[in-house]
Amino acid sequence: MRMNDVLTQERPENSAAVATFPGAVHHAPSWWDLDSWRGRPVQQQPDWPDPERLAEVAEQISLLPPLVPPGEIQRLQRRLAGVAEGRAFLLQAGDCAERFDSCAEAEVRGKVRTILRMAVLMTYGSGLPTVTVGRLAGQYAKPRSSPVETVDGVELPVYRGDIVNCPEPSLPARTPAPERLMKAYHSASATLNVLHGLVRESGTELHRLHTGNEDFVRRTGGGSHAEISEDVNRALRFMSAFGVSEGAAPNELYTSHEALLLDFEQALTRYDADTGRWFDTSAHMVWAGDRTRQLDGAHVEFLSGVANPVGVKIGPSTDPEQLQELCDRLDPGYVAGRLVLISRMGAERVHDLLPPLLRAVRETEHPVVWACDPMHGNTFRSNSGYKTRRLADILAEIDGFFTVAGEEGVRPGGLHLELTGEHVTECLGGLEKVLDADLGTRYETACDPRLNAGQSVELAFRVSELLQSHLR
Repeated sequence: MRMNDVLTQERPENSAAVATFPGAVHHAPSWWDLDSWRGRPVQQQPDWPDPERLAEVAEQISLLPPLVPPGEIQRLQRRLAGVAEGRAFLLQAGDCAERFDSCAEAEVRGKVRTILRMAVLMTYGSGLPTVTVGRLAGQYAKPRSSPVETVDGVELPVYRGDIVNCPEPSLPARTPAPERLMKAYHSASATLNVLHGLVRESGTELHRLHTGNEDFVRRTGGGSHAEISEDVNRALRFMSAFGVSEGAAPNELYTSHEALLLDFEQALTRYDADTGRWFDTSAHMVWAGDRTRQLDGAHVEFLSGVANPVGVKIGPSTDPEQLQELCDRLDPGYVAGRLVLISRMGAERVHDLLPPLLRAVRETEHPVVWACDPMHGNTFRSNSGYKTRRLADILAEIDGFFTVAGEEGVRPGGLHLELTGEHVTECLGGLEKVLDADLGTRYETACDPRLNAGQSVELAFRVSELLQSHLR
């Protein structure tokens, strides 16, 4: 094993059998408890002015109902086990940073509809079910490169997401407020209520998806996507007429967010007597970011004990041996569907940096899901001053991810995207030709630039083509 003395655990015998055992659930390390993360170095936490008030709010949240039940969390793990085994494809997508007021039905419906349209295209392209996981109902916290920023000559705490402070550039707005954790709980609950209603309308949604695909091809002139779109829409019409949805169109949508604020995550972590496991009931899936994946850090310690599927963002600084140790740390039982590794290298570096990481994980035999985040490695500031991304670069990294995975004999398991259902102008390019001069028209993100609805569907057409080629 590649562990330091503190983290050493024995690898189970016959790990391949463990990985494919139906219903297997991750078991917390023997030393783990709800507070064990507090003894580890912790990154990306706000400078709370009143720690006692923070503890009071966390205690209040711990007495509230779970946001998602353990049974649904386990169901997602089973779906992700199918992804790890090549029987499904993962689409994880949604807002960069949710705002508390984004739980309104119209806004949630727009995001969900965009995700479902993409999922149907990918399902038809691959012939595999698409597991849909939203960056929804909890993506309220954001890691930042600096704890402060200067606005009009005044140094202020940086905006860390609605769960911490407000984006308005004033000291009162930027001062971290523990009460916002409670607002995050109730906003997530409201979003989940809307999601549950949308899932119940899945039959009606097929008709809307068909109409949306036709509209996209008509507005963009179709190009190479027209033939695929007509094939997909024929399938949608068939499914709608005969009520066929399982294995062909998504009728489940799970939630996820970065597990950044550990006081909030701990407050919603509950013991499930039926399984003898702890579940973080703030979301179905949670992940550690590229800035919080330290082996000896608080975030990895916390995630090592919860039975949810967990993700880890894997950036250019990742060392292959450290990644092997991270897999051992977070998935000691070799449980399929437990661990999602989310690559974020950048279009220009994916061919060089990703292959040794794929090989290192393959050597461990951990049944991970490899997903591609083509957003974060392709961010830059445009001539007009806006932080943006080019759709062409995003597509290039996805293409590189598929190419490298194929060369290394690894399944390309999914995508992790930042997008919205609105027609914003935050990312450049696409068939609708968003230019640098257009960015200020509808630049509405609270943090990083997102794909708009049209760019998202265009990307899904391209991924559909890649899946067809890869699975031949």
